[in-house]
Amino acid sequence: MKRNNLYDLLIYVLSAELTGVLSSLFAGNYGDVYGSLEKPPLSPPAWIFPVVWIILYALMGISAYLIHRSDAEPVRVKSALRIYWLQLIVNFSWSIVFFRFQAFWAAFVVLIILLVLVIAMIVKFAKIRPAAALINIPYLLWLLFAAYLNLTTALLN
Repeated sequence: MKRNNLYDLLIYVLSAELTGVLSSLFAGNYGDVYGSLEKPPLSPPAWIFPVVWIILYALMGISAYLIHRSDAEPVRVKSALRIYWLQLIVNFSWSIVFFRFQAFWAAFVVLIILLVLVIAMIVKFAKIRPAAALINIPYLLWLLFAAYLNLTTALLN
């Protein structure tokens, strides 16, 4: 791998990871909030969330890098990456809405928007580089699980 390729990969992965770190900082003490909630069945322990998100953010960054380095038409790459960055911004906001403001229904709306954006991103990525789309399937599945948790938490609290 060329040096600039490694640099580009690191930029994409670290920017995704930084999104998660900053979101959790702005979200406040999510552990206390999570611990105080009436939780639905299948709720994982609090320590699972950061572990899963570290992996998912890394996969997001890798997939965006694959699109960035693809040989596709620049306009298609730019369009796909625009959706990638937009979904990352929406992703950033969810924890803040859910944990900092404890606006569970608003967070659910944010999550639905995020799901639509991630599906659109996966579709765009698939047309450019199928591997980049497949890498995001765990992210989509986790978001679907998060939607269940968010919705049932809103109903219970």
